[in-house]
Amino acid sequence: MARRPVTLPQLQQKKQHGDPITMLTAWDYLWARLLDAAGVDVILVGDSLGMVALGYSTTLPVTLEQMIHHAQAVRRGVTASFVVCDLPFLSYHESPEQALRSAGQLVKEAEVQAVKMEGASPVVCAATQRLVEAGIPVLGHVGLLPQRVHQLGGLRQQGRTEQAAEAILADAIALAQAGAFALILEHIPSELAQRITAKLEIPTIGIGAGPHCDGQVLVTADVLGLTPQAPPFAPVYADLGTQAIAALQQYCQDVRSRIYPPPQP
Repeated sequence: MARRPVTLPQLQQKKQHGDPITMLTAWDYLWARLLDAAGVDVILVGDSLGMVALGYSTTLPVTLEQMIHHAQAVRRGVTASFVVCDLPFLSYHESPEQALRSAGQLVKEAEVQAVKMEGASPVVCAATQRLVEAGIPVLGHVGLLPQRVHQLGGLRQQGRTEQAAEAILADAIALAQAGAFALILEHIPSELAQRITAKLEIPTIGIGAGPHCDGQVLVTADVLGLTPQAPPFAPVYADLGTQAIAALQQYCQDVRSRIYPPPQP
């Protein structure tokens, strides 16, 4: 029986009913189709594809054009999951008008249902409000912000001091007030994530933020053992990388030994 499409009101109701939201990342048609078939609530076309699919060392080189290209492929593989796409570095930082143009391109050309922006600076909060007013749902993102990796000195846990925790809480409240429909809480202490989740009426979706969020998100390649080293908070549910290498080695061996292809009848 085919799943009914996931809608924004349904995601917001999950918080009220205590039903956890599931979210994973996809970067092409193949993985989008599999995630959709698995029943994932939300598929994030994350700029992490820059590292997973394009081979960059950070997410910073990813362009809006690349995000549109990958989001189009993902959208073609989805029938029911709710699709959100990252706005990449410097595609929304100048002004709310720039953010609206960038988000508008994603919605019009890739048909994604929402966009995500990192941080809660005055520009990002103003951009969130502007996008929501234009009818584009916004997923906020606080805590560890990969697009600020150089400023942060690496992908380190955030919010460990009382002052830092209060700043992240304030950011979360600001984004909710600006109209974000949900928030990603990345790599922050579990106690802080619990405070934010209890404080806000919108759902929180954690990644390395403990068990108290309203949902969880991980990078699919980490979950399936397809990255050289997954972050400490990402469980590996299947070692597909090792299995794939073994299968491909067997194929090469069969070709070299002339076992494949078999003789024609």
